[in-house]
Amino acid sequence: MTAYFIRRLLLVIPTFIGITIMVFTITRFVPGGPIERIISDARAMQTGQGGSSTTSGPDNGQPLSEEQIQKLKEYYGFDKPVLTSYFIWLAKVLRADLGQSTRYYDPVWDMIKERIPISLYFGILSLIMIYGVCIPLGMAKAVRHKTGFDNITSIIIFMGYAIPGWVAGVLMLVLFASNYDVFPLGGLVSELFEEMSPIEKMMDIAWHTILPLFSYVIGSFTVMTLLMKNTLMDSLSSDYVRTAIAKGLSFKKAVLNHALQNSLIPIATSFGNNISIILMGSFLIEKVFNINGMGLLGYESILDRDYPVVMGILVISSVLFMIGNILSDICVAFVDPRVRFK
Repeated sequence: MTAYFIRRLLLVIPTFIGITIMVFTITRFVPGGPIERIISDARAMQTGQGGSSTTSGPDNGQPLSEEQIQKLKEYYGFDKPVLTSYFIWLAKVLRADLGQSTRYYDPVWDMIKERIPISLYFGILSLIMIYGVCIPLGMAKAVRHKTGFDNITSIIIFMGYAIPGWVAGVLMLVLFASNYDVFPLGGLVSELFEEMSPIEKMMDIAWHTILPLFSYVIGSFTVMTLLMKNTLMDSLSSDYVRTAIAKGLSFKKAVLNHALQNSLIPIATSFGNNISIILMGSFLIEKVFNINGMGLLGYESILDRDYPVVMGILVISSVLFMIGNILSDICVAFVDPRVRFK
């Protein structure tokens, strides 16, 4: 098993290079980068000051000369071939330097680490709720298949699955924040948060957490519940479970001691992959509730063509995703004793 995981860890290196070099190349050829933004801002400023644009270069309406544009390319590293620029960037990443934002001129790592605690907070709470509720609910639906409880809960979870999390967030904001003023309109803390006592701060954070947390959970909640129900029903119909019951084992013990462990295998397969989701969150939900998490930072960076921030987020998310795949294998090996790594 040790040799297997060593090989998997070594495969992280070429996979990481492949992912990052592909996205890095795309960022070089997508229009609207920092140089185009500077030219657009200069043209707007020139038009606003003079009433009409004057030409400084060979192209009509070009506010910057060729020499100025060339200096900008050298400053941002666009004067070098793509592969050369990529390996220069990769060398900085290996030194824990993610570069500087081309939009705000702040270090990328400083911008990211400010958002990590918020994303981790919602991600871990979502994970606890999803697994803590979906597994027992899926078990209850499986053993009570086609009963009133199963039918009613199926209607509820399918309604939740049909509504995207961010749409549910908008509806809840309109209903519970705007119309009835039960919950806040957004943010993570109130304006007077610093003046509150420790207990009041905890209550305030919890008050701001309920609606966005429900929006995070609603989509994954349905998938995980039905996955648990279906896999447990398959296990309950297996010969080894029927044999155990026929030999005198109670139905409850047959479920908990035999069927449950095999039913957790698909759940364990997806567990590690949720690590990157925990950190990245959902930019739509964060946008709706005005939460400054990693998802919103990545979304705004793409809109602003802030490629150093985009690449910095990609570095963290891709590494977490690949480590999550390895953790998924560990979870499967832990749940399924038939798995042997050679």
